[in-house]
Amino acid sequence: MTGFVRAAASGSGWRWSWEARSVNGRGLDLRIRLPAGLDRLDHQARAAAQRRFQRGSLSLMLSVEPEGAPGEVTVDRARLDAWLALEADLRARHGLAPARTDGILALRGVVESRERNGAEVDEALDAPILASLEAALEGLAAARAEEGARIAPVLLGLLSEIEGLAARARGLAALQPDALRARMLQQLAEFGAAVPPLPPERLAQEVALLASKADVREELDRLAAHVAQARALLGGEAQSGRKLEFLAQEFNREANTLCSKSSDLELTRCGLELKAAIDRLREQSANIE
Repeated sequence: MTGFVRAAASGSGWRWSWEARSVNGRGLDLRIRLPAGLDRLDHQARAAAQRRFQRGSLSLMLSVEPEGAPGEVTVDRARLDAWLALEADLRARHGLAPARTDGILALRGVVESRERNGAEVDEALDAPILASLEAALEGLAAARAEEGARIAPVLLGLLSEIEGLAARARGLAALQPDALRARMLQQLAEFGAAVPPLPPERLAQEVALLASKADVREELDRLAAHVAQARALLGGEAQSGRKLEFLAQEFNREANTLCSKSSDLELTRCGLELKAAIDRLREQSANIE
């Protein structure tokens, strides 16, 4: 969701430019800076941005300055006459050389200039100025879409990685009942005579109970469903960033449960790799609308 665009135009003795910047953000955080006297454009500028964007930290800045000739220049005649009289008196008294014109005009208060500002911009220019804003927003949207097009393959690659890790976890999880039975037999053997031997049917019941608690098929099925939904979002909806971020939370929830149920070191390692891939997916989801 990053981008920068500048759109400039001119008319009726003024020139103006809009700068539009965008960085990542969970919602739409919009900041607009307008010159003094043009605050009347705030509502329309805000509405124009909200029509195009749903997420991101956006900054819009308008600059306006007069075109061509500088602002009005006036001469304080009374002050100028006073300075000239003083200059003539000093020249007569001390035999000084005549003062230069540029030196006299540079004296404080003799010449005053008034720069034109946004308060003088006629309302007839509001429409052209806002049209330039639309051009800037369109360019910013294009820049963000270009970034999204570059990120989409990355997201699809992460979804494939998550899918592969989930398949690997499913294979490891299938071995858990045998591993649990072997571990229980080993523990019973270590206890020796302190614990009476369990009948085969009781042993089978205990193993079945442990295997039921360690069953992660439900979590893996939900992960597969989330992967399919994420792919559908990337292939369909234009504004899917928030939904992808929510899905990433659900991905992480299933991975956490898988790790907590795991009774096998390899399955736990697989779950941690899954969590790392999901975290990268969540970070990249923040980059799209």
